[in-house]
Amino acid sequence: MLSASAESTGVATAMTDDALVGDAKVMLPEGISARVRVPASSANLGPGFDCLGIALGIYDELIVETTSAGVEVEVSGEGAEDVPRDENHLVARAISRGLAVAGVTAAGLKLRCVNAIPHSRGLGSSAAAAVSGLAAASGLLVEAGIRDTFDVAELVQLSSEFEGHPDNAAASVLGSAVVTWMESDRVGGVAATDAARVRYLGRRLAVHPDITATVFVPATESSTSYTRGLLPDAVPRRDAVFNVSRSALAVVALTDDPAALCAATEDRLHQGYRAEAMPPTAELVAALRKRGHAATVSGAGPTVLVLGVGPVPAEDRDVAIGLGFVPSSVAIAGGVEVTHGRS
Repeated sequence: MLSASAESTGVATAMTDDALVGDAKVMLPEGISARVRVPASSANLGPGFDCLGIALGIYDELIVETTSAGVEVEVSGEGAEDVPRDENHLVARAISRGLAVAGVTAAGLKLRCVNAIPHSRGLGSSAAAAVSGLAAASGLLVEAGIRDTFDVAELVQLSSEFEGHPDNAAASVLGSAVVTWMESDRVGGVAATDAARVRYLGRRLAVHPDITATVFVPATESSTSYTRGLLPDAVPRRDAVFNVSRSALAVVALTDDPAALCAATEDRLHQGYRAEAMPPTAELVAALRKRGHAATVSGAGPTVLVLGVGPVPAEDRDVAIGLGFVPSSVAIAGGVEVTHGRS
């Protein structure tokens, strides 16, 4: 079993899907399989927009087998009614991408997905799908004797390409909490439309053992692309300085001083601007913080995350339930796990 929970990632070179598929020359044998378990994640953690994340103990599971032809996808659990059942499924696309990295293809694939991570709720479901597909590809390549397993650098790089930022993907790959960043070959920094290579990197933090997580998940969904569109192109310097200080403090709070979590999860860069898109989420964050909890919007929302050193009291959970949220205590998770073997 591979548990991708190393302390840091290195660098892997990104290529386009077309280039990778064009390089595929070797066919995987029929009848080999891999099994993957990947955790959910929460990004930002308040101030660390696109650079802080944490793995949470809600898991999607995948079994993939090579077949003689076609792509067949079976899905149960979250999102089962809404996702494609062919090669357009995100997990299937990620498997193909991972195989193509090694110049390999498969005549056919059968995927069995058991999903527990809520979709479009700010818990990293798309990043988890990308990670699971790439990890499965790695398992198939190892089972076929083609190459060693992908290292965590490759998994962070390739899975981050699907979303364009590494916070959720790195958390699902590495486990625990992560600090992530991007680098570009372009002088002057990363440009989203730049054809230059972008490297996605992350470093794992050892979360203080006393820290626990509670998620408050609503029935409503949120579009990351829409909520990103609500953010301004520029912010006041004082707000930028505020978030830099809180992001630095967040590393201290997560690893050494949980008592600082409330201050460390304050934010002025994104949550306020997104509040109009999800009023119940903004109301719950404010209510929980007023009661002394380190509550943040999980990713792009609408889920709310609380990090603390004990369970959220019943009376505070009742506030969330009254606003339409379902509370759940979850573990701080380890990274993706993959096993491989003949079916």
